[in-house]
Amino acid sequence: MFAPQCPARQVPFQVGDKWTSMIVLCLEHGPRRFSELLVPLRSITRKVLTETLRAMERDGMVTRTEFPANPPHVEYALTPLGRSLLTLIDAARDWCREHLPELIEARSAARPAADRQR
Repeated sequence: MFAPQCPARQVPFQVGDKWTSMIVLCLEHGPRRFSELLVPLRSITRKVLTETLRAMERDGMVTRTEFPANPPHVEYALTPLGRSLLTLIDAARDWCREHLPELIEARSAARPAADRQR
């Protein structure tokens, strides 16, 4: 799995990336314009959104469609490959919901004593 010749290492696949799963969820119900993605992803910068969408397009997870309307615009949509990530994301969300109390407890225990006394 970690060997240099492992196929998974040769594909720049970023499912675990901070923004990829959030973008997949934003596109779950259909195509969206760049500016429409900025609304639910409030803390993402335009630069990071652009970079992430380009990487997702390169990896075959989204399509980018240009519309020559006035003004011109671009829409992003999930491909079947990108849509297949929804199953993994749903499983991760279920796991988080199930283990949230344990995660909160572990984080609280890991905090330095000085922080807990405040």
